[in-house]
Amino acid sequence: MSDLTREKLNQAAAIVAQSGVEVWLTFVRETSAIFDPCLPFLMEGGLTWQGALLVSKSGKKVAVVGNFDTAGLQHSGDWDELIGYVQSIREPLLDALEELIPVSVATPQIAVNYSENDDKCDGLTYGMFRLLESYLAHTRFANALVSAEPIIRALRGRKTSTELSAMRAAIVETDRLFDEIAAFAKISVTERQIADFVHAKITERGLGYAWEQEGNPIVNCGPDSAVGHSAPSQLALAPGHILHIDLGVVQNGYASDLQRCWFVGDTPPEAVLRAHAAVLGAIEAGFAALKPGVSGWEVDAAARSFLVAAGYPEYLHALGHQVGRVAHDGGGILGPCWARYGQTPYWPVEVGQVYTLELGVRVEGYGYWSLEDMVVVTEAGAEWLSTPQRDVWML
Repeated sequence: MSDLTREKLNQAAAIVAQSGVEVWLTFVRETSAIFDPCLPFLMEGGLTWQGALLVSKSGKKVAVVGNFDTAGLQHSGDWDELIGYVQSIREPLLDALEELIPVSVATPQIAVNYSENDDKCDGLTYGMFRLLESYLAHTRFANALVSAEPIIRALRGRKTSTELSAMRAAIVETDRLFDEIAAFAKISVTERQIADFVHAKITERGLGYAWEQEGNPIVNCGPDSAVGHSAPSQLALAPGHILHIDLGVVQNGYASDLQRCWFVGDTPPEAVLRAHAAVLGAIEAGFAALKPGVSGWEVDAAARSFLVAAGYPEYLHALGHQVGRVAHDGGGILGPCWARYGQTPYWPVEVGQVYTLELGVRVEGYGYWSLEDMVVVTEAGAEWLSTPQRDVWML
């Protein structure tokens, strides 16, 4: 097991100890096909048969897995008890729960990976949930299952120093790619050619993608380009265009997510300068509001109010999301209280969380001006992980 996986597994034990549940149970099978987002925090590799990874309130870590899945976990040395089975997981799983949860606990709670709000906390399939319920039926654990959402949110969100170092390295690589894009992007080069150029560089350097490759990077050339998570088109860069790039890479298992813009020409027009000032000012208003304990919607409201006061319409998304192993890493968001976001805008900001701050505006006749940077939450407030684009860059 790598030092980072061990670090996160130990962090998980501390979080469970403070959570109020007796056990956090990650229940999986055939993980090469359906991969629980929590699994990389608990082990390296995957499992084939039904497997139960249990982290208890006492700090004890027990793995109940198929006989042929035991070797990798055994070599890690980080599980206090490793139980293999051949025919059925039911009995060894129940024995493990009996060992971990004292009989004196009248109404035990076993946290499992389902959530109505957060996809990264929702790795337990409905079929596996029903199977687990059938294993626990007619035992003292029959009605014990609760959501592990608070545990997983904390584990993914509270970045360790090792995780932050990996993210800083991913940001350095992303900035390097932006510099190379600026050198490559000439008049008549298409969105597709820019994306292909970036893909070649990512492959050359052995990097991964923070979201699906086909739409990463997002490339927008000029006013006719479709804004959003769409594949690059054959539109070509021309004088007077805004070139907008949204790019995220993965290095050492952790992601970046940044946006940068350029104006194609010698002198940016007033409309572009005004848009840049409004976007940057709104992001900085959100940065100033981002402190431990505030709700995500309050941070979004600060940026949204600044942008509207500057004369622009509201952006149609959240100001920011958490970043970690992927660009959209679950947990609370810095967003408005819209139904589509569920409870995520209400969750309080915590120390160690990494967020994006991102928004943009359409500039009539020129294109889409949008910026995005990454910050980490500290006791004193937000701290930039990336270096914001404070000037209008030109090609």
